[in-house]
Amino acid sequence: MTRTLTHDQQQAAALYLGIPLAALQAVQEVEARSHGFLPDGHPALLFERHIMYRQLKSHGLDADRLAQNYPDLVNKSTGGYQGGSREHYRLNLAKQIHSTAAIESASWGLFQIMGFHWKALGYASAADFEKQMNDSEQMQLDAFVRFVEANSKIHDAMKVQNWPEFARRYNGPQYKRNQYDTKLAIAFEKFSKAAA
Repeated sequence: MTRTLTHDQQQAAALYLGIPLAALQAVQEVEARSHGFLPDGHPALLFERHIMYRQLKSHGLDADRLAQNYPDLVNKSTGGYQGGSREHYRLNLAKQIHSTAAIESASWGLFQIMGFHWKALGYASAADFEKQMNDSEQMQLDAFVRFVEANSKIHDAMKVQNWPEFARRYNGPQYKRNQYDTKLAIAFEKFSKAAA
């Protein structure tokens, strides 16, 4: 079994969501990473130390004390990114503080779905979510499908290709800074023409 996403898997996801295949392909091209896995076989991820701070608080831990001791892993500010396999090194260090909070504090796979969504997306646990993200790009696409289903405004925006609304909800209010809406519209046109 291949770990790489296939055209048929993309098509099935688009049909399931009731959106044009070109819409899914546009989002994958603009919002997602080019690959769901690193060359070393680990899933692509980005560890977010400011989310770790928040998640530790939500689990009842003293995030402020931990931030003093481990500022690269627990911090009120974003940053500290090292990229590639070094993000797994950061994740593994963070797991030694609190495994569930660490998994929840990373964006995972092809579509960069944050781990803290695991419960809303129907996974049994954060560890179950991590296991699925380690499986294949199809399972990473499945997480995106679950995410879209759980967010009706994002789903509706994809159905009618309302890219500013999609980008605002997927990327946050600063989406225009990176022109995500414009990039999505251009990519959608490209994939629509290719399919015609």
